[in-house]
Amino acid sequence: MPPETAAKTVAPEAAQRVLTGRRFMLGDHACAEGALAAGLDFFAGYPITPSTEVAEHLASRLPAVGGRFVQMEDELGSIAAIIGASAAGARSFTATSGPGFSLMMENIGLAAMMEIPCVIVNVQRASPSTGLPTMVGQSDILQARWGSHGDYGIVAYCPSSPQECFDQTIDAFNTADRYRIPVFILMDEVVGHMAERVEIPAANEIPHVPRKRPRTKPEEGIFLSYAPDEDLVPPIAHAGEGYKVHMTGLTHDERGYPELTPETHDKLVNRLVDKVRLNALDIVDFDEQHVDDAECVVIAYGCTARSASAAVDQARAEGLRCGLLRPKTIWPFPEERVRRLLEIGKIKRFIVPEINLGQLRREVERLTQLPTIGLNHAGGAMPTPNAILEIIRS
Repeated sequence: MPPETAAKTVAPEAAQRVLTGRRFMLGDHACAEGALAAGLDFFAGYPITPSTEVAEHLASRLPAVGGRFVQMEDELGSIAAIIGASAAGARSFTATSGPGFSLMMENIGLAAMMEIPCVIVNVQRASPSTGLPTMVGQSDILQARWGSHGDYGIVAYCPSSPQECFDQTIDAFNTADRYRIPVFILMDEVVGHMAERVEIPAANEIPHVPRKRPRTKPEEGIFLSYAPDEDLVPPIAHAGEGYKVHMTGLTHDERGYPELTPETHDKLVNRLVDKVRLNALDIVDFDEQHVDDAECVVIAYGCTARSASAAVDQARAEGLRCGLLRPKTIWPFPEERVRRLLEIGKIKRFIVPEINLGQLRREVERLTQLPTIGLNHAGGAMPTPNAILEIIRS
């Protein structure tokens, strides 16, 4: 995250918004508590396994601290509602799973085009279609990156523990507001339904990155809603504050009004992509173990990374020079770190275990041009440490 952070001021009625201390909770509940700690104002969602516990938890917690909870008629309404709330200044949030995520895709593109910050949690299950509703999957990775039509920039976090569900939800809100983008949290069923200890810091230790706001008052003239600063991110004026604000999914000029020319469209869409791409080094997050001398590197995320970590430790105990790179942001992918590892010149191959049929493996192959072995399962079961260890040994 960028260095300019400050503590969030909590209203008196929100004194219990941050449950400081050690807690034992589900990943879904930790995600909900992370949203509350980040300053969540508005949740709109529709129950769907295995994300329902996020909404269930917030249904009681959010109104009690001065926020608004709405159970919508479906996921189409949910994403539309959080976009509208964010446009009016609220930190807004929804949670869903695969089928609901698919229904949200058109309006996710709208949020990207209108540059409306919001956070969408997808607790992945075995798919496609209804699939295995109560069992694990990781097959929405490419949908998160490319699901809505067109080109745009997004960020997707991928927690591997309830602690990261809490921490990365806070990161997601700050990133959304910092870059005026929709941000995803790609959990999976195992992590969402796993119960572990979560350390929640004091309220004044929660990082808060505010939205960039207009530097002029409404009465001082025309405010250009989409005139970017040097970082390619425009200040945002909220609906109802007195500024003349126009938002549209059409190609638009810096006032927000339609300007339907190829030149305007090319300039606008490149900026939507570049404000994430050019700031990737500030956004990307990852963990690693034993990579500096590794001849084989396992790249794993979510619950799969937990099995991979155990497998790599066992491989090391057997004298095998193997390491683990765990992307905590799946998008942007930590390309620069992978390139630096390749420059060391010791890596001979990569192993990518996933609960899908090889979605991230293709990205690793493209980037590294080295032999990349997939350990894949379509969904319903996570790979065991022994299964990954056997691939390492081979």
